[in-house]
Amino acid sequence: LQLQASGGGLVQPGGSLTLSCDVSGFRLNFPAIGWFRQTPGKEREGISCLSTLNDITWDSDSVKGRFTISKDAAANRVYLQMNNLRPDDTAVYYCAAHLSHSSSYALCQDGPTEWGRGTLVTVSS
Repeated sequence: LQLQASGGGLVQPGGSLTLSCDVSGFRLNFPAIGWFRQTPGKEREGISCLSTLNDITWDSDSVKGRFTISKDAAANRVYLQMNNLRPDDTAVYYCAAHLSHSSSYALCQDGPTEWGRGTLVTVSS
């Protein structure tokens, strides 16, 4: 099983960035999958999660209306479109999944069974 996140980088405040997560070892037709982020001194938090069974999403208040999670089932890939980025969005972003259920809310709230490596997003002028 592997979750490989990519697409991080430096972006100016107000800009946009798209993260990708390439999935191998399981198909995107049941598990919950999503994005978490972590800044120094803080716990990792679930920000945007998706049920690959019914496409129901859940977003945290901190990103609601600015970030959008989506999937490409044929490519076995998940995206996070991030718009109107702010300096407090600076963090290491992780792709993660829960293989035993398909609840987007539960994944973001309770955590995953599988973690990918992170990709750094820096929002700064």
